[in-house]
Amino acid sequence: MGTAAYRRFLVVLAVAFAVAFALVCIPPFIQNPDIVGAFAGGFVNPYASGYAMDIFFTWAVLAVWVMYEAKVKGIRYGWVALLLGVVPGVATGFAVYLLIRLNQEQAAA
Repeated sequence: MGTAAYRRFLVVLAVAFAVAFALVCIPPFIQNPDIVGAFAGGFVNPYASGYAMDIFFTWAVLAVWVMYEAKVKGIRYGWVALLLGVVPGVATGFAVYLLIRLNQEQAAA
């Protein structure tokens, strides 16, 4: 896969997840703006809990990677990806981090 296709796929996936998140999560949150309840909803049964824990740990792995590459490779603005990893979610945050990283590595080359 070429760089242009890689970039396009990442943008499409980041935006697609953000739109899906907005369509699924914002209407019920507007009806009941309980942020604690919204997060707790991910733990309604053992299977949902497993998926929710996976997301939390995936975000933690992304955070370690962002901090490591900031120190070792000088990748800047990873904090943006970490914020996007909270809302709308890790899928968007991770894709954005890969785009940030790609742009900075290409600029440095």
